Amino acid sequence: MPPAEPDLRPSGARHDSSLPRWAVEKMIRRRNGRRYAFEDLRPARTALIVIDLMQGYVDGTPCAASIIAPINALATALRRAGGLIAWVLPDPAMQDMPHLQALWGEDHIRKTTAGMVPGMALATGLQTDAADLKVSKRAYSAFFPGKSPLPDLLASRGIDTILIAGVLTNICCESSARDAMTLGYRVVMVSDANAARSDAEHQSALYNVMRNFGDVRESSELIALFDAMPAAVDQPFASG
Repeated sequence: MPPAEPDLRPSGARHDSSLPRWAVEKMIRRRNGRRYAFEDLRPARTALIVIDLMQGYVDGTPCAASIIAPINALATALRRAGGLIAWVLPDPAMQDMPHLQALWGEDHIRKTTAGMVPGMALATGLQTDAADLKVSKRAYSAFFPGKSPLPDLLASRGIDTILIAGVLTNICCESSARDAMTLGYRVVMVSDANAARSDAEHQSALYNVMRNFGDVRESSELIALFDAMPAAVDQPFASG
């Protein structure tokens, strides 16, 4: 269901990222007792994909500021364990997508794309590293064929598992999760590292991913998992 009204909470508010208990239990039964589809992660083959986290989007999304700290902590843990971080930003050419002007309206697309310039800055407070990737996309999804160099860059590094974070949970992040799963990636949506314009939209996207496209896990779970591994060691997948 869409939100009954806009989210008017102040910047820094936190989403309720809870999933319906009945749905979680149903997935556990389907998996013969496993909570997650991908219980073991190999850091050296895992990438944290942070989508569209520009300051302008943070300013317009009440819960976006609250995901910066979890993203920084998760990125630090994954780097230490030998994984990859990729920062994905929209390309100005996105406005040339067929029908986007009709969908968004001329004034809105002009306003939205006005700040999209090559090499645009990430949101204040994000902690990057020289080894991180920084790429652009020309569609909602960072994994739609031909719209971003990201899939080829990940393939060249042997990445087969992605952790998705950023904004908006139910638009670019969910679109990326769907396409990545279709391309054969193991997808994990980081529940407290994504933000939407309301709890309802955020929760709905997490539910969709859990049911059909990947796992949904909190950043603290993933950090604990990576911190328990020797630094930069590629751990084998569990059998089965």
